[in-house]
Amino acid sequence: MKKLIPILSLAILSSCSHTTQVRASLAPTSEETTARQSDDTLSFSNTATKYKNTKKIVASKSSSNKKGHGVASWYGNHFHGKKTATGELFDMNAMTAAHNSLPLDSYAEITNVENNRTVIVRINDRGPFVDNRILDLSYSAAKQLGMNEAGTSNVAIKAIAPEQALKRLQKQNQPVYLQIGSFSNKKSAQELLANLKKQHLPEPKIASSSNKNATLYKVQLPIKSSRNASDLNNKLAKLGFTDSKFVTETN
Repeated sequence: MKKLIPILSLAILSSCSHTTQVRASLAPTSEETTARQSDDTLSFSNTATKYKNTKKIVASKSSSNKKGHGVASWYGNHFHGKKTATGELFDMNAMTAAHNSLPLDSYAEITNVENNRTVIVRINDRGPFVDNRILDLSYSAAKQLGMNEAGTSNVAIKAIAPEQALKRLQKQNQPVYLQIGSFSNKKSAQELLANLKKQHLPEPKIASSSNKNATLYKVQLPIKSSRNASDLNNKLAKLGFTDSKFVTETN
């Protein structure tokens, strides 16, 4: 098993059976009324992603040094707990974003050019599917960028390697976790937690993220360093847990 980058690969476990959704971009004022379109033809491979009614997107294995500028929007309450393009459940409190060409499960540094605030997000969804928009941010990411009230803002996007993302987050004193699973059912999360405790892994816990539509239960282990993350991931892999990822979030 490779060292650090696979640690940060994301194919999160989910107990939710929703159909994968394609989300339209929206500002806060229209969020609760914007319909999410179903796409039964959604499929993934290592090199390309096809979307109904959109062009074929080819994602390079290396996303470093890719940049972009454009208008970003955000999404939150209405989609909390629904599946993203990676198959995991969307968490409005996690630092994530939707983009149409950056590889899924890659990381990007987003700068609000109107106030120079910067955040690091993980790309776990596709979109926006609205003309003249380049990115859809989670509510928390938009809030940290100071654009949640306005709904949209001009941003600069820079793709960064997973290990760079981890180091920057820790340098900013943001709590980072190795996430083993995310569930809409609390019992499923508790069963996974009990299993991890039997393996004597350090400080496993369940973190919840709620809004009026859904509550997510996330099983996580704290990360203290890159080496710590690598060691934990290796232990988990030997136990059969191969879909761990690192996450950061705000509540």
